[in-house]
Amino acid sequence: MGKLQFRLLASFTLVIFVAMGAVLFLLNQTTKDILENRQAEEMVALSSRMQSALTEYYTINRDWDGIEPYIEQWGNIYELKIILTDTEGSIIVDSDNKLTGTYTPDSGGIPLTTLFRTSQTGILYITPKATSSFSLESIQILFNAIGQYFIVGGIVSIAVAIILSYILSRRVLSPVKELTGAARKLGKGDLSQRVRVNEQSEFGELAETFNSMAANLEKAEELRKNMVADIAHELRTPLTNIKGYLEAVLDGVVQPSESTIRNLDEEATLLARLVSDLQELSLAEAGELKLQVESTDIGQIIGNTCELMQTKAVQKKITLRCEIDNNLPVIPADPQRIGQVLRNLITNALTATPHSGSVSITAGQKDGFVEVSIADSGEGISPENLERIFERFYRVDKSRARATGGTGLGLTIARRLIEAHHGTMRAESEPGKGSRFIF
Repeated sequence: MGKLQFRLLASFTLVIFVAMGAVLFLLNQTTKDILENRQAEEMVALSSRMQSALTEYYTINRDWDGIEPYIEQWGNIYELKIILTDTEGSIIVDSDNKLTGTYTPDSGGIPLTTLFRTSQTGILYITPKATSSFSLESIQILFNAIGQYFIVGGIVSIAVAIILSYILSRRVLSPVKELTGAARKLGKGDLSQRVRVNEQSEFGELAETFNSMAANLEKAEELRKNMVADIAHELRTPLTNIKGYLEAVLDGVVQPSESTIRNLDEEATLLARLVSDLQELSLAEAGELKLQVESTDIGQIIGNTCELMQTKAVQKKITLRCEIDNNLPVIPADPQRIGQVLRNLITNALTATPHSGSVSITAGQKDGFVEVSIADSGEGISPENLERIFERFYRVDKSRARATGGTGLGLTIARRLIEAHHGTMRAESEPGKGSRFIF
């Protein structure tokens, strides 16, 4: 039995004992009140009967001679201390035969008169002899009458409650134990751990949260492994080429001509670009990318970038159009970084667009933001590729990647740069109808 399960059982048992104690206390108080009220009623009735009997006795006998046996008998039968005095307070009869002379009562007595005279003929004092408290009597009655049943019922209730508590606690704590076991295995590196979600409750929500966390960790670990493999692959290719050229030169197979040196420089440039992109991406993902934010005319940056890219578009016989809203506001941004994003997206669009195709750049205001769109008339991107288009080293056309010199990091870096400006970037595409990137 676990510590939490033991605490639950102890708590349930304590609640039962408290409930039984409360019921017992209420029964005791109720019985006490009933007994007190009952005795008060009986005392009033008995006093009334004694007053009537004494009044009748005095009416018949004209005095109190011979009343002593009656008073003593009443006192013994009803366990009362009865004192009869005259109107001056002198004791006529004491049921205990102890008091004589003048009586000084603690409370008022009952005045006695004859049936034919209105004048007072005596005073009757009645007090109970018993000195035990009514609370003790009520408790005795309670335990004698219902105490045994109450105790037996309480014991049975406690036993049933403990059994039910044990069963319920096992059921309640079962998801916690399962979650603990899965978390322990997850901590040891088994990222495939998942827990069952059997109910729509706090435990179910906790299980869903754990599963989501485990899935994210597994995905992150998979991405990390893929990234390491991709980086190794991307670094290996230019390094292999450089090493191959140098070995060929050393072996005399290739002469150190201008063409050879140019090829070595291209491979070294690609290698340096890859390292630079990786460094830039790591800074962006860590939130440490430095932005030189200033008031920026986004329309002018788009126009300058379009003009810069016109030469490449003409070489590929692609129509490059720019449609910029004249009322674009001045925004706080890093103009160099925004230009970098535009050049990357337009370059990708020109690469994906066949000869005689078109690429259009539009910019306008939407919902309080500046929205920039780069659309091409290329072959488009399939849905499965579109979901991964912003992942590191992911290329839609892997056969074309080396020829174009891409590192597979451009879109990832572009999106991180836009997010660093508190913006968003998304891609829309349909196979055969081109693609559209919006930020």
